[in-house]
Amino acid sequence: MERRFLLVDSSVLPEVFLKVLKAKELLASGAARNISLAAKEAGISRSAFYKYKDSVFDAESSREIITVQAVLLDETGALQNLLAGISAAGGSIVTINQSTPENGAAQVAVSVRTATMQMSVEEMLHRLSRQRTVVEVRRGA
Repeated sequence: MERRFLLVDSSVLPEVFLKVLKAKELLASGAARNISLAAKEAGISRSAFYKYKDSVFDAESSREIITVQAVLLDETGALQNLLAGISAAGGSIVTINQSTPENGAAQVAVSVRTATMQMSVEEMLHRLSRQRTVVEVRRGA
């Protein structure tokens, strides 16, 4: 059976779905040490959590994360300057992956939560591209 996903306004869904999301957030943040505690805190049974945990997702949280891909010069402070530029734009850094420098440059991929940004992604990328140690920067696919 092929899975089919629908985007539905949460206000029309049974409350249990929102409580499952709450339990998943508690687990992901470490606020709850295990599923029993997360379910109890969210106000649902463990069986309800297990029944829906693999079928309920927050569409908003995945839309607000982008990947910034950059090529940086192999110089002290290059990565720090890139990250500072992202933070200055109001982006929240989620993950950082950097390759070993080759031929004087390194590939970097930074996952950025954009919900709190004070400027557009395009403006942030433009500002990052003007940094002396940035060879290339773009939004990842």
